[in-house]
Amino acid sequence: MKLTIVRWLVALALVTFAVTSPCASAAQASAANPSAVSSNVYPIEEGYVDAHGEMIYYQIVGRGAPLVIVHGGPGASHDYFLPYLLTLARTNRLVFIDQRGSGRSQKLDDASGYTVENMVEDVEHVRVAVELRKISLLGHSFGGVLAQAYALKYQQNLTHLILASTFPSTAEMNQVFVNMKKKMRPAVSSQIDKLEAQGLFGHGKPWEQGRYTEEYMKLVWGDGYFPYCISDIRIPTTIRWRWGTLHGLFIARCGVRMGSSSLMAI
Repeated sequence: MKLTIVRWLVALALVTFAVTSPCASAAQASAANPSAVSSNVYPIEEGYVDAHGEMIYYQIVGRGAPLVIVHGGPGASHDYFLPYLLTLARTNRLVFIDQRGSGRSQKLDDASGYTVENMVEDVEHVRVAVELRKISLLGHSFGGVLAQAYALKYQQNLTHLILASTFPSTAEMNQVFVNMKKKMRPAVSSQIDKLEAQGLFGHGKPWEQGRYTEEYMKLVWGDGYFPYCISDIRIPTTIRWRWGTLHGLFIARCGVRMGSSSLMAI
């Protein structure tokens, strides 16, 4: 009988130590408050938001005021921002969004659903779903078009608008491409015309048929686009304006480096 009592006392002491020990207390605190993690750990939150029947992928990392980031394309994904923007996660809650039909977001059966208006609503759906209030919005390339359209409709939700290597007018941008082609070597421009006349999709192996051919990409991005890119200027030419309570910044530079000190200072 005495031996049984002793065993019970020992067991009770072990349980008491486990509950009151620093390790157990830390574990309990962590379980009770999942956000109570080490200051040098940055957990990733990801998921999907149902935006009018389309599943839009998002990924969140960092601490601080929310900075929503919209990628270029159409057809790219948020992946090319990483790891270059991760430094900003120390002071900003980075919210990456893959546009409908891009990255990990749902592809549409009806291509007529790919509109600027719909993609703007996708951004707004994500903002509401993850319970963000006012946000800073960064749009790069085609993502800058979406960011400008979002600002026109939802200015009340923005604290800052950041436009990187983008354009305000599709018609004017198409004219820029026409002027660029005129300055190419005749052999290059004629080959681009030939490939465009043949159609840019449906060539090569089955897994290659949904994208531009390698030859076309090298021509338009190499001989055509690259000579206009400036990649070593540290301070970009900028146009700043005040739009009501909204502060804006337009980065008027081709090929902005996503990890540059100039961008991190914005």
